[in-house]
Amino acid sequence: QVTLVESGGGLVQPGGSLRLSCTASGSIFSTNVMGWYRQAPGKARDMVARISTGGTINYGDSAKGRFTISRDNAKNTVYLQMNSLKPEDTAVYFCNVFSDLKNYWGQGTQVTVSS
Repeated sequence: QVTLVESGGGLVQPGGSLRLSCTASGSIFSTNVMGWYRQAPGKARDMVARISTGGTINYGDSAKGRFTISRDNAKNTVYLQMNSLKPEDTAVYFCNVFSDLKNYWGQGTQVTVSS
């Protein structure tokens, strides 16, 4: 089984920054994809960013130019550096790992951007 633990969410002012972290543990393939998705009330869950063990990165439109995803393969940890945060970034951010043809999800961490 796979478990994911997220941290780093919180309340920030517009223009501020947050760094999210997620560590996966359990039966994870050496090759996998980890990423971040977010969901605001009344909206679908959207992909923010994802990165493979090989370093291939995909960003959602909302993240381009402002967010940076990275990972430490040895620790099965993925990070999301979020800069220039906007109120519309407010959402629950979920960590995801795709491993062995299965998706696993963290419980989510709240990010609130407000003045």
